[in-house]
This record gives sequence, C-alpha cells and structure tokens, in this order.
Amino acid sequence: MKHGIDIIKVAKELINDQLLELRKLSDNLEQDFVDVIEALSNCQGRLIIIGLGKSGIIGRKISATLNSTGTFSSFIHASDALHGDAGNINFNDIVMFISNSGNTDELKQLVPLVKKMNIPIITMTGNMRSFLALESDFILNVNVSKEACPNNLAPTTSTTMQLVMGDAIAVSLLKIKNFSKEDFAKYHPAGSLGKKLNMEVSDLCDFSNPPKVFLGDSLDKIIFEISSKRLGATAVLDSNTIVGIITDGDLRRMLEKEIEIKTISASFLMTKNPKTIQKKTLLYEAFSLMKKHNITQLLVKDGEQYVGIIHLHDILKCNIF
Repeated sequence: MKHGIDIIKVAKELINDQLLELRKLSDNLEQDFVDVIEALSNCQGRLIIIGLGKSGIIGRKISATLNSTGTFSSFIHASDALHGDAGNINFNDIVMFISNSGNTDELKQLVPLVKKMNIPIITMTGNMRSFLALESDFILNVNVSKEACPNNLAPTTSTTMQLVMGDAIAVSLLKIKNFSKEDFAKYHPAGSLGKKLNMEVSDLCDFSNPPKVFLGDSLDKIIFEISSKRLGATAVLDSNTIVGIITDGDLRRMLEKEIEIKTISASFLMTKNPKTIQKKTLLYEAFSLMKKHNITQLLVKDGEQYVGIIHLHDILKCNIF
C-alpha cells in the first residue's frame, strides 16, 4: 500500500485488544451489578441516563435499547440537564451517570440536585476512586487498561465497555420481566423488523378462492387450478380435508415420464402429507419452515379447514429478510 500500513493488521489488533478487555469485564462482574439490576427491576419510574461527549452517545443508545425491551428510560445530555432538562427527573426515578473519568464537571454539578431528591445514583465509570463513584449508591466498573487508540486518548475501548455493560443491563432486565417476542413486537411496528415481528400469513393470503382439486379430478382441472390461481400449486382435498399438494414442478416431472395423460388424476400426482401452517402464524415462521424443508409453498389452514396457499415469492416481496 502507498501509505505502508497493514490495515487488516491494525483492525485485528484493535478488535483483539477490545476482546481482551471484554473478557476482563465479564470476569470482574460483581455483586454491584446484581444490586443495580435488582434496584432497576423494582423501580417505579424510569432510569434517567445522563452523559456527555462519547459517553453521552453511548448513554442515548443504552436508553433506546432499554425502552425497546420493556424498561422505561430517558436520556438527558448533561449540559441540557444543567439548563432546565433536570426538571424531567421525577422522585420515583433512578439516575445513572456515565463517565469514564468519573470527574466530568457537568455531571459533578448535577449530583447535589439528585441527592436532594433522594434518588438512587448509579455511576458507570472506569475510575472507581472518582468523585462520581464515591458519591453513588451503585458503581458499575468499566475500567480498561488502555484505549485501543494508539495514543491512548480517543474513547474506543472504554465506550465499548460502556455499550456492552448497557446491553448486559437491558438483557438482564428483559429476562427478569419475561419480555417476550410479542412484547417486543409492540414497540417495533415499522420497518423490516416490525414486519418480521407483526405480519402474519393472513396479511398476505387471498382466502377468497384458494386453488383446490379433489382426489379424482383430472389433469385438465389440475392445470387449470394451478395456472389460473397463479400460486404454483394446488391443494388436494378429500371432502374438506387436506390430503396432498400438487405443484407446477410435479407437472413438469410428470411430463418427463411416459404416462397416459388421460388416466392421470390428482391422487396419482399429489405429494401426500404436505406442509401446512395456520393463517395467524407470523410470516417469518412460515419463511423458516419453507427454508427448512426447501419448499416454496405452504398450505394455509384456519383450524382444520384449508383456506389458501402462501408462496415464498410473496414473503420475499415484503422485504422482511
């Protein structure tokens, strides 16, 4: 390279340095972390996260993760808190300061205000002897040996530790609250994630006139159902019970054989015991089932009644995956 730097080597060294610090973070988790989780799980208000600079950016992300996983939280920038936004703190809240040094002036100025409200203080810091650590009810130790920055200046490893600690808090609380996929879906109605968590098979299927033939139906009837309904397959029924499926692939394979076409019926062509899915099933579960069995259609049921077909192409058009 023109600049004489092995970029891959630089990146790998940074990643490995941070992995080493993450292992230390895991090994050094103590009772203080458990106490923080217990306090937050019993909190009647919100977790108010306050930070500045890069730690503030991490704090905003932690707050967003908590809100999306069932723990009420707000982020307040330290400077804004000193100019009126501290009014957003209520008496039943808990405040968490994030500061690697633990001696950030703006945060230090907020401590007396929080203490006057008798609100518990958590400090996430890399300096266990700092002002904020000594003034807090709970301390989360995110100390690092050095930053991944070659000058040991730019917040790199320290902010990674803060981010991971925040995720550990969020996931611990999620498990305590038994926060389910259905709960998660309530907070994510939009975008591909929202579709994945909310859209059901019934949202895509047209149940008005599903393709179907019966055991004794002829090849002409089968071809008509598959081609006219444009789903690449038809269900085979015995009365109202699903007994098989015939796909356009089955038709192509049949034409490759020397068979008297006039004698062919649905019972001859069908694949028995086809894969089915309930119409209220989430689309991503339907997609997973198709992927597992390497198929492109599923017969859709409402209880025991056949109501339609869901096709892989229709799911992919939703841009869920």
